[in-house]
Amino acid sequence: MTALAAIHSPQQNHLLAALPQADFELFAQQLELVPMPLGQMLYEPGTQLRHAYFPTTSIVSLHYVTETGASAETAGVGNEGVVGISLFMGGDTTPSSAVVQTAGHAYRLDRHVLQSEFTRAGAMQRLLLRYTQALMTQMAQSAVCNRHHSVVQQLCRWLLLTMDRVPARELVMTQELVASMLGVRRESVTEAAGILQTAGYIRYRRGHIAVLERAGLEARACECYGVVKKELDRLLSDVHKSDQ
Repeated sequence: MTALAAIHSPQQNHLLAALPQADFELFAQQLELVPMPLGQMLYEPGTQLRHAYFPTTSIVSLHYVTETGASAETAGVGNEGVVGISLFMGGDTTPSSAVVQTAGHAYRLDRHVLQSEFTRAGAMQRLLLRYTQALMTQMAQSAVCNRHHSVVQQLCRWLLLTMDRVPARELVMTQELVASMLGVRRESVTEAAGILQTAGYIRYRRGHIAVLERAGLEARACECYGVVKKELDRLLSDVHKSDQ
């Protein structure tokens, strides 16, 4: 075992951890630990998906890019889920892109192995379908939030969901990338971050956002964070019950 593999485990991903041991062992040897550097493009629109990714310490952003180059995040995927649902939902391409939002690691699985496990109609299929429902909830709530809530509220939601997925209190993240995620101008993110920093909730310096008072962010966030968190918590509760 390499030094890298010794400090990483597939069980750091909640979906993989929830699988009964017998089911997990059917494809465990096919899981490949891969680094996920910030900004890496996993999928581009219209290209064939060759692997699914189960993040452990990284977060991947799913977003759409318009013909003019403008983009907005539809959902984020961290250690609670999997990137590449198209592979088991009837297709091997996607109109969206997937880019690493927070650097870390993930376990990669060949699409044929994933599809084989899904069609076996066992525990893996049940977990993946349950996760897909939670992801759809997140996408729908993101659409509502981006349309009806302020940039400050959107930024709070995004920061809270990110903090739920990674243990660090400081995020390596540029305002340009945050603006791209939220689908707003960089100046709007600068203004929103300034409001939160003045309130003492965050500390921002170039490329780094440190959360100082989570309760403050929760108070300023819109109801969208609570809706998404409740669905993700339900997912995690259900998948752990399925393993009992």
